[in-house]
Amino acid sequence: MKKIELYIQPYNLDTVAEALAVEGVVGMSVTEAKGFGVQKGFTRGEKVTTGQVRFHPKMKVEMVVLEKDVDRIVDKILAHLKSGELGGGKIFVTPVDDAVRTRTGQRGRDAIT
Repeated sequence: MKKIELYIQPYNLDTVAEALAVEGVVGMSVTEAKGFGVQKGFTRGEKVTTGQVRFHPKMKVEMVVLEKDVDRIVDKILAHLKSGELGGGKIFVTPVDDAVRTRTGQRGRDAIT
């Protein structure tokens, strides 16, 4: 199992969620977040003093999926988000050792499908 975590612009959330539902993602969590990246939240050409940062609203989307589905899901996310614009977002993929469905006690694959 793998956890896919992405940080995206709020206006992209509905598009991404709908695309992932079509891809068979059966669950995800969404959290409002604020952050900045390499540019410290500023656009090209803006004057920035050392240590200055500007936080921007983001949406953090998390899902745990089967390892065999990761590339397909990441490709689908990219197809809907790849804009070439600064601050478009990031995707992180990390291993998940186990999952437990609290209602039934199911573990691993059975807990996420």
